[in-house]
Amino acid sequence: MQPTFSEQTPATRLQAVRETIRRLENRYRRTPGSVRLLAVSKKKSAEEIIDAASAGQRDFGESYLQEALKKIAALKDQDLCWHFVGPIQKNKTRQIAAHFSWVHGIERVIVAERLSTQRPDHLPPLQVCLQVNIDRELSKSGLQYEQVPDIASALQELPNLKLRGLMAIPRRTSDTIHRRLRFAQLRALLEQLNQSGFGLDTLSMGMSGDLEDAVAEGATIVRIGTAIFGARTAG
Repeated sequence: MQPTFSEQTPATRLQAVRETIRRLENRYRRTPGSVRLLAVSKKKSAEEIIDAASAGQRDFGESYLQEALKKIAALKDQDLCWHFVGPIQKNKTRQIAAHFSWVHGIERVIVAERLSTQRPDHLPPLQVCLQVNIDRELSKSGLQYEQVPDIASALQELPNLKLRGLMAIPRRTSDTIHRRLRFAQLRALLEQLNQSGFGLDTLSMGMSGDLEDAVAEGATIVRIGTAIFGARTAG
C-alpha cells in the first residue's frame, strides 16, 4: 500500500515533485534541468526544511520576514539559498538585503533602491525579479505590462542588484487555456526586454496547482509549497 500524503515526509514529496518536473521538461522539450525548484517553506518549521534539505533541496522561499529570519539563523549551517517571495515594505528592506540571495516580486523603484543601498558589501549582488500583474487584477500586486521596461531600466542602474527576470502569480482558475495564455504573455514580455538588450534569464512562475502550464510556457523557476510541505496552517 502506498503511504497517504499525510504519511509522507517533505523529502519523499520533494522527490515526487522533482520527477514530475523531469517528465514535464521532457514532454515540452525543455532542456533537462532547466527548471529550478524553489521550495516555498513559509509557515513551515525548521525541521521540515531540514528534511527537504536532506534530500538535496537548497532553494527555499519565505514570505514573512520575522519568521524567515528565525529559520535562517537556526539553519545557518545548512548552506541554503533563501528567496524572499512576499510583498516588501520599505521598513523591511535592510533585513531582506542582508539575509536573502533572491527577491521575487519587486514592483517599486524605491524598494529596489533601498535593497541596493542596504546590501552588505561582502555579499554578491542581490538577484531580483520584477513582479508583473499578468491578469491586471486591482487586488493584486505587480506592475502593469507597460510599466516594466522603464522599471527594468532603473533597476539595471543599481550597483548591488542583479535583475534576472520576471515573476507573476496568475489568478486562480481551472481554465488551463487562460493560465497558458498568461504565462505565454509573460514569456513574450521577457523576450521583448531581451530584444532591447536586457539579457534576462529568469521566469519565476508556476506553483503546485499550475506547474505543468508554467513549465510548458517557459518557467525557469517554479515556486512549490503545498506539493512538498502540505497545506499551510492558518494565521
